[in-house]
Amino acid sequence: MNSPTEKLGAAERWTSEAMQRRVKQRYAAERRFKMFGMAAVGLSVAFLAFLLVNMATNGFSGFFRTEASVTVNFPASDVMVDPASLEGDDARSILSGAGLRGAIREAAVDTYGEAGEELFGGSAVNALTDMLVDDPDMLMREVDIMLPVTSEVDLAHKGDGSAAGEALAALAAERGTIDTKFNWTFLTASDATNPGEVGIWGALVGSFLTIIVTMLLAFPIGVLSAVYLEEFAPKNKWTDMVEVSINNLAAVPSIIFGLLGLAVFLNFMHLPRSAPLVGGLTLALMTMPVIVIAGRNAIKAVPPSIRDAALGVGASKMQVVFHHVLPLALPGILTGTIIGMARALGETAPLLLIGMRAFVSSPPTGIMSDATVLPMQIFLWSDEVDRGFVEKTSAAIIVLLLFMLAMNALAIYLRNRFEQRW
Repeated sequence: MNSPTEKLGAAERWTSEAMQRRVKQRYAAERRFKMFGMAAVGLSVAFLAFLLVNMATNGFSGFFRTEASVTVNFPASDVMVDPASLEGDDARSILSGAGLRGAIREAAVDTYGEAGEELFGGSAVNALTDMLVDDPDMLMREVDIMLPVTSEVDLAHKGDGSAAGEALAALAAERGTIDTKFNWTFLTASDATNPGEVGIWGALVGSFLTIIVTMLLAFPIGVLSAVYLEEFAPKNKWTDMVEVSINNLAAVPSIIFGLLGLAVFLNFMHLPRSAPLVGGLTLALMTMPVIVIAGRNAIKAVPPSIRDAALGVGASKMQVVFHHVLPLALPGILTGTIIGMARALGETAPLLLIGMRAFVSSPPTGIMSDATVLPMQIFLWSDEVDRGFVEKTSAAIIVLLLFMLAMNALAIYLRNRFEQRW
């Protein structure tokens, strides 16, 4: 027996009240889907904008520092150093014991009164050391120079300091000159206990060496693994097991790779802790599955006609893969590799377990030297109680974000530059 709907003609079914109600429901569902999609995109953009604005607001001032003028009379001070002795490589070691801190303190008291004794800190000593190394003849005369103030006065001059810091900043502005200049020390120095002396250069060098080790290991092994699994491996249960394992490894939490690196590279192989070599090995383990998956997808995207044409003119399987398939898949492989490297650059958890959260006050000189990386440096500074580290943490985050954006931009460029369309 036919239903009432089946008894209606085609035109009546499409114009019936029930059909019009279902059409309206479908259109309403489509509008809801678009609305939810736009809301999700808007929420993501809002969070991203909040992060960028917050980091820029708190961190932009970290790229600048406050300096105040002071008159130092070296001939009348206790600094007894022969300018000729500063011509050698040990100039800094000579100046480190010459009493520069006392000379700055006396000059500050002469210029600003007794309160001026609290105006300059360790960063002023380092700045004066750099000046004397560049111009040793300063030791023979009285000089008017600009030196960085303490972190407390620096924050006060930027509008976020304590009452004592604001008083010192006002004193410096009243009796001398106080100005804000670009903080080159932040880009050229390493970690320190004073926020006025810290820099990211040591962490940047450590990150660079760690990423180099990661790339040299993960890229060739990952690409060759992808080529073998996609082009040469027999289709059996063992190959399926390997493929499933690689897919699962890509989703394993990064801290698990840190435990693996701790067990294998430190406890078993006894490699040095807090070294770019161990960090690179650990991150290579984490990045390799991502490169294998990206490589297999890129190789799989090459049309079979390329392989058939090469085989048709007498090329061997090896020649087909390495002369035709792999070059065509290389843009996709490079894109996946760079994105994997960018992820490795921002990782912190696996490096915690292999000791790369150590305090390192000088940049590493090799892959076996003590080092830290930029994400770990941010983590260490964020744990400091000194308020001066707040802006330094945000400034370091800005540098890390810029570095990661640059790597992602490179990946997009390589994809668009070498991408083949069939």
